[in-house]
Amino acid sequence: MRDAPDCAPVTLAFEAHDIDAATFHHAEHVRVAFDLLRKYDFLDASVIYAKGIRTIAARAGAPRKFNLTITYAFLSLIAERLAMKPANDFDVFVGENPDLMSKNVLLRWYDAERLSTDAARAIFLLPDMA
Repeated sequence: MRDAPDCAPVTLAFEAHDIDAATFHHAEHVRVAFDLLRKYDFLDASVIYAKGIRTIAARAGAPRKFNLTITYAFLSLIAERLAMKPANDFDVFVGENPDLMSKNVLLRWYDAERLSTDAARAIFLLPDMA
């Protein structure tokens, strides 16, 4: 674990597995990823993030909504952006990376059909588009 940064309340609730799926939208996913990547190294953040999202989906009665490829691809993209230009403030980070706030940003690298497969839900698939 790195020096613990200030984490948003949603991140603290996420780590405590105390999140209501109805209030955990894309912006919250991005915020939690941002906080976890600042708090942990990539490997630990990726495990915590994936298990947390999978738990939220299962508790909501929608385990098939969890998609490992989308989870890891988004987390990797956020990690890459943070590595290229570190940021401590989420609003500044989002202001410099507004594309991350679109659920469709991964379509630059992935075909939508590929992302919706059972394989994409179960394992990390490499991008299929240049």
